[in-house]
Amino acid sequence: MKVVVSAGGTGGHIYPALAIINKLKDNDKNCEILYIGTTDRMESSLIPNLGIKYVGIEMLGIDRKNILKNVIVLNKYLSAKKKIKEILTKFNPDIVIGAGGYITAPVLTVAHNLGFKTLIHEQNILPGITNKKLSKIVDKVCISLPDSIKYFDQEKTVYTGNPRSEEIIRVKPSKKSEYGLDDKKKLVIIVMGSLGSTTMTKKIKQLLPAFNEKEYQVMIVTGKKYYDCYSDIKLPKNVIKVPFLENFINILKSADLIISRAGASTIAEVTAIGLPAILVPSPYVTNNHQYKNAKALEKVGACKVITEDEFNTDKILNGIDDIFIEKNYFNMKNSSKKLGVVDSASRVYNEIKKLVKEDI
Repeated sequence: MKVVVSAGGTGGHIYPALAIINKLKDNDKNCEILYIGTTDRMESSLIPNLGIKYVGIEMLGIDRKNILKNVIVLNKYLSAKKKIKEILTKFNPDIVIGAGGYITAPVLTVAHNLGFKTLIHEQNILPGITNKKLSKIVDKVCISLPDSIKYFDQEKTVYTGNPRSEEIIRVKPSKKSEYGLDDKKKLVIIVMGSLGSTTMTKKIKQLLPAFNEKEYQVMIVTGKKYYDCYSDIKLPKNVIKVPFLENFINILKSADLIISRAGASTIAEVTAIGLPAILVPSPYVTNNHQYKNAKALEKVGACKVITEDEFNTDKILNGIDDIFIEKNYFNMKNSSKKLGVVDSASRVYNEIKKLVKEDI
């Protein structure tokens, strides 16, 4: 099978795309993958470093603040379509898959126009502009959360879950002692996205001294940019800081609670393993979709939601203490697990197979 995969901009799009690629390779050793991304975003270095054939296309996202700049955006889009047409015609894929990000707009549009089979995956409960538009022309839409189905044509939409969730099931948990922690004590992980956050760094620094009297342990994943911001405070003995973790999902499987943003990958990971969570949605994302992601979990008892404005020491400490009450913990863990789809990548793969077989 020959497959083109396109996703860009953030880990929330790229990691599900990689999970799909891994599943394709697991099931077809001769599967040929071509990844189309941007020239200057996260995927442009990450994907080639993984040994995946990569083509970068110069593209820009819509500028919502300066409409005049969108003339440049349109020109880039039209130029991208020409290049993509050449690439797809030469590669001649069996199917073209989009997993989010503005780069997928020209890739999937051209693929449709050329008559190739197409599939998109939506990670968030509220679809982005690109996927909403693409959903009208693609052959199949895969969604991560059941409530998303109302935004798409139900006849071609399938609830698969987020492929990232299957990745976390496959990995082995790290021991807490590998990080100098006590394996027998509960672990709370605090992480505000892979890059970190200026606003949340200030709030978390105010929170840290209050952990001094707690029996549980705390790991803060600061983001590389903000690691040194914590150098001016003395951390309690039960608190450690790390800038970034390549094997984050390994230690996540050993954690007892996470305090984090509510991005799509986080939702997939915590529900796959039934990890209780306090979610602090980023207010800086399009259509406030992280808040909607988080509220979908809170509605069924799978997490607590605290907005960035509400985040303070008392609210967080009380939230943790409440979750760690045995009955509450059991209920939240079970509610979270009920939302998890542990074979999500396999479900997406099955949809891919169905589409490809239609052409055989």
